[in-house]
Amino acid sequence: MLLRSSKKYSREVSLFEPIGVDKDGETVSLVDVLEMDNKEVLDSIILTQDVKELYEAYETCLKDNEKQVIRMRYGLFGQKEETQREIAEKLGISRSYVSRIEKKAIEKIKAEFERSSRRT
Repeated sequence: MLLRSSKKYSREVSLFEPIGVDKDGETVSLVDVLEMDNKEVLDSIILTQDVKELYEAYETCLKDNEKQVIRMRYGLFGQKEETQREIAEKLGISRSYVSRIEKKAIEKIKAEFERSSRRT
């Protein structure tokens, strides 16, 4: 049973699997040698995936006040971008507190994004 199961995957090849080395001794993978007619399409796909993962990190790892500050600061979900001073006035807190909330939230999103990128 195991033999039949592994036989199914024997023809699969990863684009990132090493296939040799170049003249400088660097590992070369299949994705390095494939030519792309339209690199912008690949860049667009990667960007779309990254944005999706960032929004997922935003939803899963931030507290409500962190979400609010990030949403206002970067104009997410159709809002306009606001300065830290404008956010502080609206929320009735100091600008430096807004800065601390923003910094902590960005660190959380970055950590979650890096974790999700390692899984794929």
